[in-house]
Amino acid sequence: MKSCVFLAALLLTVWTAVQAETVSHLYRQITDCQTNNTNTEDECELDQDELFYIDFDKKEAVQRLPRFSEQWSVGPGVVPQAEQNRQVCIQNVATAAQCHEYPPEKQASPHASVYTENDLELGKPNTLICFINGFHPAAIKVSWTKNTLPVTEGVTQTVLYSNKDFTFRMFSYLSFTPELGAMYSCQVQHSALPETLTTFWEPDVQTDSDVGETAFCAVGLTLGLLGVAVGTFFLIKGNKCN
Repeated sequence: MKSCVFLAALLLTVWTAVQAETVSHLYRQITDCQTNNTNTEDECELDQDELFYIDFDKKEAVQRLPRFSEQWSVGPGVVPQAEQNRQVCIQNVATAAQCHEYPPEKQASPHASVYTENDLELGKPNTLICFINGFHPAAIKVSWTKNTLPVTEGVTQTVLYSNKDFTFRMFSYLSFTPELGAMYSCQVQHSALPETLTTFWEPDVQTDSDVGETAFCAVGLTLGLLGVAVGTFFLIKGNKCN
C-alpha cells in the first residue's frame, strides 16, 4: 500500500495595537500525518516559535516556551482534540491520495550545519548541535560519528518544526568533550537526497605551539618591514646626495 503525506494547517493572523503601531503575529496550528498512522505531529506555533506539541505516546501536551507556560496552561481538552485531528487527517490522506491516484510527494532537500552550544574549550564538556532545515517530506534520519565510528550515547533530537513554506526543520544534539584530533560528523538521510548528507566538525583551537609560531612569524614580519623602511631611507638619502 502506498503511503502519502497530508499536511493540514490552520493559519490565524493576530493583530494587536501597541503604542499606536500595528503589529502582526502569526499563530499556526498544524497537524501532519501519514496513511500508515506513524510520524503524526500536532503542534501550535506563534511567530515560528513552538508553543506546545502533542506527545501521542504519553498522551500529553508538552509546552516548549517556559515564559509562556508561566502565563497559561494547555487545557485538558487539547489532547483528545489532537487525537481526533489525527484520525481525520489519516482518513483525509487516504481519500485524497486515492482521488489523485497517489501522486508523488513533493521533495525538498535538507541542508545542515554543525556548531557548538558553548564557546569551545578543550577538555570541557560541551554540546554539538546539528541544525537540519528546509526538507520535505517529514521522514528523516540523523546520526553522528566520531572519527568515522558511529556514536549513539549522548544523542538527542527535537521534534519537527514547520517553516512558513511548510518544509521542516529540526535539531540533533550530541553531548561530548572536545579533544584535539577528534573529528565528528552529522549524517542526514532523506528521500530528496541522492546520497547521505555529511557535515563534518573538528575543534579549531589555537595551541601553545601555534601561539609560538604566530609570535615568531610576527617578529619576522616586523623585522622584515623594518629592514625595508631602513633600506628605503638610505636609498632616498643617497639620491638626494647625488
